[in-house]
Amino acid sequence: MNSAAYVDNDINNWKTMGMSKAELVVLIAEDCIGWPYVYGERGAYDTPAKRRSRADALDAGMPGEAAAIRKGCQVLNGSRGDCSGCRYYPGGAKTRCFDCRGFTYWVLLQVGITINGAGATSQWNTDANWKAKGRIEDMPSGQVCCVFMHNSKTGKMDHTGLHVGGGKIIHCSGEVKIGKTTDKGWTHFAVPVGMEGEFNAGHTGASAAVVTRPTLRKGASGPYVVECQEDLLKLGYDLAHYGADGKYGNITMREVRKFQRAQGLAVDGICGPKTWAALDAAVTRG
Repeated sequence: MNSAAYVDNDINNWKTMGMSKAELVVLIAEDCIGWPYVYGERGAYDTPAKRRSRADALDAGMPGEAAAIRKGCQVLNGSRGDCSGCRYYPGGAKTRCFDCRGFTYWVLLQVGITINGAGATSQWNTDANWKAKGRIEDMPSGQVCCVFMHNSKTGKMDHTGLHVGGGKIIHCSGEVKIGKTTDKGWTHFAVPVGMEGEFNAGHTGASAAVVTRPTLRKGASGPYVVECQEDLLKLGYDLAHYGADGKYGNITMREVRKFQRAQGLAVDGICGPKTWAALDAAVTRG
């Protein structure tokens, strides 16, 4: 496990190498694997004093979380008198601690991207955070972005993490760990404003970032919907009085179907890779 100082040094070095934000996010997230989960934290140093302060604040309202914070610290649980030998104190140096939304917040902050929200649900619901949102099955395989677990019973997002390309997710649950998009529970993705493209393993530098547009279907919103609508308008399709409003509703679906029919594509009203490619070609031809 890396210390906080080790990761900070890596980040400073990587920032001098001309990497894209997508590449930096992947490398930073991977560098943090093993760091601990502490409810309510967003990258503070993991120390007994920090844990004690956080646990004391949670005693009244969330006693279970307070107990877990104390249990995870050998000083607070009484098993040792200091941090020596603690797995979260590698080589006598501090690590950082997070809850799930604190992890995504902190990693993205290192590359100049801020996602607001006190929890996973409020992060998701803050539309100003995102340039595109959708269902996990519509997420481009190389897209570096946030992912969420939606609870259909409560209507809330129970968990969040970072998709770092190729179906791999790094998230903080117990500690920072690696998972997959196929793991039970992941339902949605959201691309932060300021994040462009994909991370292509084995490549470095800005050329590794390749913009891949998400699949759009009814209910989608954001800049990619605007792009689709503007292309349709350029090609003479009628979006009624709505225009390029960034909302993928019935009128946009209707016109996408018309375009698909004219291009000999499957007529489903969904703007996926083939429809995007046909739109690009048709607009280029003029």
